[in-house]
Formats: sequence, structure tokens, C-alpha cells
Amino acid sequence: MPDVGDSVTATLTVTPADNTTSATLAVTAPDGTVSNPAAGTADGGTTWTASLTYTAAGLWRLSWTVTGTGASRQHEVVAVAPAPPTMADVRSYATTTQLADYLHAAPPVDAVQLLERATRLLDSDFLKAAVYDVDDDGMPTDTDVKAAFAEAVCSQVEFWGEVGVETDVSGPLQGVAIGSVNLQFGAGDNRSSPDYYAPGISRALANVPADKLRWVAFTGGNGW
Repeated sequence: MPDVGDSVTATLTVTPADNTTSATLAVTAPDGTVSNPAAGTADGGTTWTASLTYTAAGLWRLSWTVTGTGASRQHEVVAVAPAPPTMADVRSYATTTQLADYLHAAPPVDAVQLLERATRLLDSDFLKAAVYDVDDDGMPTDTDVKAAFAEAVCSQVEFWGEVGVETDVSGPLQGVAIGSVNLQFGAGDNRSSPDYYAPGISRALANVPADKLRWVAFTGGNGW
């Protein structure tokens, strides 16, 4: 799979072909922009090539139109990956160094993406009712809180390493107790075990002093 910024040579083989064969290439970028890189042949019309550069992540469509002998239309869809993110590109409560220290092992190559995902999970499923000091970017400022959040997301990444990164098939969080606070999302027939979440998350949050991380009553659409 090519990455953003890769320059490639698109190739088309036409059979049969002769000196009446002609081929053009239309390249449709993910945003719908169409370009027509110059196509040429060096063997009398059998093999056609064109150079292009993938400038954005997403799906690119390469459409060849052949006229003359071998007339046809051929399409190819190419999936282009974004450049791998760095820690500066994502919102995360832990760095890859902290993850490596937590695991006592080298982090996975997709650690940045996993830490970002674990941070989103912590925000959406655990911290809705939490009150703590933050900076202008919404990140915790207290040392104990920062350490707990880092431990929590590292625990979740470790958990995914054992069970695989799954989608939210287990439903909303159910029955997690943090100190005197009992968090239970959902009700009735939609209840299921919270096996999507690392057990270490609640343990990490429970260790923060109450004057630095407190929990407020909340009534919302998820049934807390």
C-alpha cells in the first residue's frame, strides 16, 4: 500500500496493440479532483506508463482509456495510507516512552495510534463525570492525575495487545466502581459485560487523591 507523498509509475498493458493504439490516464484524487498525467509507450502501444504522485490519503481511481486497436476502459482503485502520526500529531495522555516503560518491552509499531484511541476511550467512557485541573488544551496539569491517566491508557493498549483491537461490540460501560463512585452506562436489555475495557483503567483512576480528581453526579442520555 502506497503512502502519501509516494511517486509511482502507473502501467497498462494492451493486447492486442499496434501503431493505432493510444492510451490516456485520468487520475481521480480522494477529493474528486481529476488530473491527466502524460502517458507514453516505448514498445509500439503494448505497454503504457504514466508518472503520478499521491498527495493525499484516501482512495485514488486510475482510469485508462484505450482507443484504436485494443480499445477499452480499465479502472484501478488504489488505497493510499496517511503518513504515520507522531506524538505531536495526536491527543494522548501517554507517550510511547511511557508505554514502553509500562510494558517493560518495546511498544508496538502502531503505538501512537493506539494511545490516541485509548485516550479517546478514556475521555468518552470514563471521564465524563470527572473534575480535574486542565490547561488550555484540556490536558491534566496535576502530576498525580497525569500519571494516572497515562497508566490508564497504557493499560488499555496492553489489554488490546492481548485481546486484539475490537470495535465497541460490548456496548457501553457497565458497573465500574472508582472509590465511592459507581459508573454504569446503559440499562435494561442492552447490558453486557465490560470486556472492552482494561481492568487497569479503574484501578489507575481510583489511586488518585480525591482532592485532585473528583466525580460529580450526572444524568444524561446514556443513563448514568
